[in-house]
Amino acid sequence: MKHTLILGNIITMDEKRPFAKAALVKNGVFAYIGDSEEAKRLAVPDTQVLDYGDNYIYPGFLESHCHSYLAGDRAIGQANLSQVVPTDYTKYREIIRDFIEKNPQRTFYQAAGWVENDEYVTKAYLDEICADKILLMQTGGGHSMLLNSMALKWAGIDAAYAKKMGYDLVHVDESGEPDGYICEAPVFELYPKLPTTLENAKDYLLAWQDMALASGYTAVADAGVEVTNPIAVRAFYELEQENKLKLRTYAYLMVPDNPEDPKAEVARIAKDRAMYSGEYFHVIGVKTFLDGVTEAHTGWQNQDYADQPGYHGNERFNNHDKMVELIAEADKEGLSVHVHSEGGGATHFMLDCIEDAEKITGDMDQRNVLAHLHFVTDEDIRRMAGTGSVPAVPPLWTAAIPGFYDIEVKYVGAELASQSYPIKSFFDAGAYPVFHSDYPVSPSFSIPNSIYMAETRALPKGMFDGADTRNNIKEAITREQSLRALTINVAHAWHQEHRLGSIEFGKIANMTVYDCDFLHDDIEKVAQANLIATIVDGEEVYKA
Repeated sequence: MKHTLILGNIITMDEKRPFAKAALVKNGVFAYIGDSEEAKRLAVPDTQVLDYGDNYIYPGFLESHCHSYLAGDRAIGQANLSQVVPTDYTKYREIIRDFIEKNPQRTFYQAAGWVENDEYVTKAYLDEICADKILLMQTGGGHSMLLNSMALKWAGIDAAYAKKMGYDLVHVDESGEPDGYICEAPVFELYPKLPTTLENAKDYLLAWQDMALASGYTAVADAGVEVTNPIAVRAFYELEQENKLKLRTYAYLMVPDNPEDPKAEVARIAKDRAMYSGEYFHVIGVKTFLDGVTEAHTGWQNQDYADQPGYHGNERFNNHDKMVELIAEADKEGLSVHVHSEGGGATHFMLDCIEDAEKITGDMDQRNVLAHLHFVTDEDIRRMAGTGSVPAVPPLWTAAIPGFYDIEVKYVGAELASQSYPIKSFFDAGAYPVFHSDYPVSPSFSIPNSIYMAETRALPKGMFDGADTRNNIKEAITREQSLRALTINVAHAWHQEHRLGSIEFGKIANMTVYDCDFLHDDIEKVAQANLIATIVDGEEVYKA
């Protein structure tokens, strides 16, 4: 039997014993939490000791919404544009050309992290960089994409396809030919077609695992494992069989917009759960998109866009009866439904569906997740709590980030933009908010910054110095609430609160060690906190 003694300032997130100085681990689970002298007395002679001194030990942090395959792909398989702020197409060109020169063997190229602005670019921009191979340039959010001429031909995106999908989603030139810009459904139809191999997919997932563990996360939710490539499910399964997974992944598998047969979709996912689930990769629900994103003009709002009367965004999954059936069928299988719900109209639609589904199922504890929640009415915040739904909120997006915020104001007006991304109101209503980064859709993946921005509603110092980035400060929350949204609340969303989310007897011994007291240190120190170690199953899997 493997024994480990862990010493330090332990913040347990257990209301009965919030603080401790020692934890004793036996075979990967907590066997004792409390006084260091008593823990030493209980330890056997060959016990491994991990002494973190005056550093602070937290339950292993949990990420409620990310994209594993895409994160790994962008880390090692694509040109990274995400650090170019504001948009600089000359700099983008340099980065893409450098990536192509370093990877001449590739038959197609991708770049990601593009931020759109008022300077409209078309396929001609990419053709000038690379005309003889496929080249795609994705926005950071992944809902929009620019293709060169070779890529348009390869993907079968022509004038007929543009007419079929609609010119809001496939932009065309004066002659009616696609100009290279696509968004929403056409983008998500294209992703699974991108060529890859099973070994590529495994490399991407292992790269992502390293990144997550080195960021202090011990378990994550993958919100649509196959959203960018269906091979990812098989890759996860094989990696677990090869004993290469350390990061636990709780997976939601994809359902298309307004599926013809919701019952069949749920049955398919239940079958995949039985086939592929294990300890470190486990299917817990279904994922679908309700809308797009406000900055791409595709978030489904409660009102028309300020700059386009008569248009309120892109309604992706908008069939009420099919969504009610999807929720009810998922409930029968013990699955929850996780939706991308960015605009207020999408959230209102989903809560209507959940309420009607609960009348059928009688289950008020399905823990369906609504992620992003850019704009939410007070009524819908109350309904979120009343239905037992889980608000997955992005603290890293709460600030009025120059450029992005200007677009919000242009599209939805200053009053609504100033009310974006509520968090405190969900706590006040009695819901169980969880934090998410949506990495790599968001280029930031930081526990300290999440806590900092949830309290200040502003960017940390050093980012856009001189700009007042505070926004909707009334939605600021406490440090304790932030820690809950990073630990026990996420475990609750996954129906895993009996195993994860706090340092308690019998739970899995996952911990994260920082050199900062997130509850009491000055907030500026929080933003500069350093990760010391990440512990999974009682074993140190990352050490700074």
